[in-house]
Amino acid sequence: MADPADKIASRVTKAAITDADVEWLERRIDELELEVPPLRRFILAGGSPAGAALHVARAVCRRAERRLVGLRPPVPPILLQYVNRLSDLLFVLARAVNRRAGAAETEW
Repeated sequence: MADPADKIASRVTKAAITDADVEWLERRIDELELEVPPLRRFILAGGSPAGAALHVARAVCRRAERRLVGLRPPVPPILLQYVNRLSDLLFVLARAVNRRAGAAETEW
């Protein structure tokens, strides 16, 4: 994202986010959602130390997503899609980790 060129140097191709990467995130989300009850209300961040850390990571990821949206020239749509799905994965991970730890979710 810092450099729109496809290559860092003539011999080095940069890593690229693809549809397959987004699909991988979506599969992990689907797997983890089987472990947690369906959402009925807003869940407050917190729980176990690991769960709380994942909630913080999600908040940071969402902030990055908002900043990406405002960049000019615009970033490729696949990057926005990836960051959006990554934040969703972090949320479901937080819920799953808290459930495994026996930490109750606080609904709001």
